[in-house]
Amino acid sequence: MEKTAKTTPRDFFLWLASVAALYVSVVSLVALWFEYIDRLFGNDPFAYIDPLGTGVRIAVASLIIIFPLYIWFTRMLHQDMRENPEKKNLWVRRWLLVLTLFVGGIVLVVDLIVLINTFLGGEVLTAAFLLKVLTVLVVVGGAFVYYVHEIKGTWEKKEGQSKMIAGVVSLVVLASVVSAFFIVGSPQTLRALRYDQQKVSDLQNIQWQVTEYWRQKEALPANLEELKDPLVGAVVPTDPQFNEGDAYVYEYRVISQSNNTFELCAVFNRGSIENEIGVARPLYSGQAEEYWTHGIGRTCFERTVDPEKFPPLKEIPVR
Repeated sequence: MEKTAKTTPRDFFLWLASVAALYVSVVSLVALWFEYIDRLFGNDPFAYIDPLGTGVRIAVASLIIIFPLYIWFTRMLHQDMRENPEKKNLWVRRWLLVLTLFVGGIVLVVDLIVLINTFLGGEVLTAAFLLKVLTVLVVVGGAFVYYVHEIKGTWEKKEGQSKMIAGVVSLVVLASVVSAFFIVGSPQTLRALRYDQQKVSDLQNIQWQVTEYWRQKEALPANLEELKDPLVGAVVPTDPQFNEGDAYVYEYRVISQSNNTFELCAVFNRGSIENEIGVARPLYSGQAEEYWTHGIGRTCFERTVDPEKFPPLKEIPVR
């Protein structure tokens, strides 16, 4: 008669933590590969992709922390079952493994349905779309097959194969994490991009303040100091990289008072269209990309206040 074992709090939380870590690791790995596919094989080379790689950073951080925990929990559970074979029949193990197979099976079925539906709909099966479908099949399908053998107790008997699979998967995860530094950029690169995005936002702010100043006084300010107004709390933004004596400072110059034309300048770290991985990508979306395209270094933007679009405030009729 097969010996039975009771589920202890340790067993319950170890299995729960292991399965939770599995789900987070799978979702993070799939999300990371999706980001890479969009950046390397996206159909529209000028489609906006977050240059700061927020999705990539979240996925990488999750894998760095959660995946090693998953490996550790799994090895502890397998070692425990080798020493106590009766623990294969713990209800928490059976329920969580069956739930995992159920969820994995649904994901695989939905993935194939999306593929076939897209094909039957006459849509073009782009490389990016096919690679995403393949990613789900490989990652989720691999986990599904692994846990089919897990529920059969294969890995308690074949410790060598279990360790080999853990090693291979760990190498894949490690390669995926390291790839982030080549595809998205190093933390230093992302910091420079964050500075550039802030600079564009600040220049837009200054442009708005200059326009409002003109609407009130029908003249451009002689310098940025004239924009400051403590009564309304108006503050002129300063360059986030500003250090007294260096080149990182916002510049303002009146080109023509009669034509309401002025110029704004800033020093940028990167170009607004990056082409480091063979595919040009805009760093900003919408109006920011259309009107604030810049290269590396000092870039100036000429602007003219149109009285028809921005009439003086005294000319606006009071209702």
